[in-house]
Amino acid sequence: MSTLLLLQVMNGVQFGILLFLVAAGLTLIFGIMDFINLAHGALYMVGAYLMATFAATTGNFWLGLALTLPAMLVVGLLLELGIFRKLYQRPHLDQVLATFALVLITSELVKMIWGAAPLNVPMPESLSGSMPLAGPMRFPVYRLAIILAGLGLALGLWYVIGRTRLGMLLRAGASNRNMVSALGVDISRLFTVVFAFGAMLAGFAGAIVSPILSVDPGMGDSILILAFVVIVIGGVGSVRGAFIAALLVGIIDTVGRIFGPMLLKMAFDPAVANQLGRTLAPMLVYLLMIAILCWRPNGLFGRSHAK
Repeated sequence: MSTLLLLQVMNGVQFGILLFLVAAGLTLIFGIMDFINLAHGALYMVGAYLMATFAATTGNFWLGLALTLPAMLVVGLLLELGIFRKLYQRPHLDQVLATFALVLITSELVKMIWGAAPLNVPMPESLSGSMPLAGPMRFPVYRLAIILAGLGLALGLWYVIGRTRLGMLLRAGASNRNMVSALGVDISRLFTVVFAFGAMLAGFAGAIVSPILSVDPGMGDSILILAFVVIVIGGVGSVRGAFIAALLVGIIDTVGRIFGPMLLKMAFDPAVANQLGRTLAPMLVYLLMIAILCWRPNGLFGRSHAK
């Protein structure tokens, strides 16, 4: 039992890292720009499709990844300059409607270009094995590589936001956008950088998950919902909060789906326990969100800030 728990915790950490990669850019966009972007999940999906295309074209996973990152940066720049910049001063309802329309458009474009059938990306041979975890349990090396890559990016973001001039401007912009603009900072350029980098992070998450999940037109929908849960739990605008919340959500969601039915079997018939467990397990992260918001209405590391 303990070995199975350790395995599921590791799987939950890996899932949490993916959530963090999506939520980190989203929390910066939401926290600094006060912009609700429902199309962020579509960027995750586009990153996976570009990865599938580049990996198939070059025949090399690493070269495909190296091409996907700048391509997603360009996609983010084009979207920000061409569409989102016009929505910053609009009400949140307009932003929700416009970005939801972009989700539908992107989904149809993906189907037109790549088709509706799921795509698969071959796993790099150097990361295709598994390592002993405990007893007979083994953990895939590729999933461990995802965890390490996510931790490296989290440390990089911590350094940039906490130790550089750009990070100082981002923190100041999240606290008081008007004051930063009055001090002579080009807010439009700052927004462009934030949005493009957020798009690249989402695309990177889609690219690295493509060898272990099928690439399909609806893959961005579910992770977007969980990404919003993450930034609400962690606190809007807090990358540290997004990281901790993503790990919490990833572990609780993964462990709950496996051990929930097992625990319910102690009190219910196995068939009833399985059905009840499948029903209750997806609710655990939302119950966690409610509990944390009752305790800290602004999230774990959130704060009220003037716009």
